[in-house]
Amino acid sequence: QERLVESGGGLVQPGGSLELSCAASKTIFTIYTMAWYRQAPGKQRELVATSSSTRTTYADSVQGRFRFSRNTALTTVYLEMSNLKPEDTGVYYCNAHHPYADDEYWGQGIQVSVSS
Repeated sequence: QERLVESGGGLVQPGGSLELSCAASKTIFTIYTMAWYRQAPGKQRELVATSSSTRTTYADSVQGRFRFSRNTALTTVYLEMSNLKPEDTGVYYCNAHHPYADDEYWGQGIQVSVSS
């Protein structure tokens, strides 16, 4: 099955931390470029971080606070989020896209809420 299954998220206070997980198939994990997106209420979906075999990049708004990582044995990627801010609130989506084919997959989305 070619699917992405997200877990994690929840409600945290400003300055807190959360880790999101995205479990992928071996094929997707090995070949595809992985990414995390997020969408705040009433706003467009934005790219948070993306990682290929050669580099990992982050949006300016999360630079220095978020970290993309992976566990090869579990074929799972993670988004470690630290020093969270209210503006980080939104639904986070895991994404995988093929490096050259018109083919991609999405996770189901998971809520992250940062509030006092």
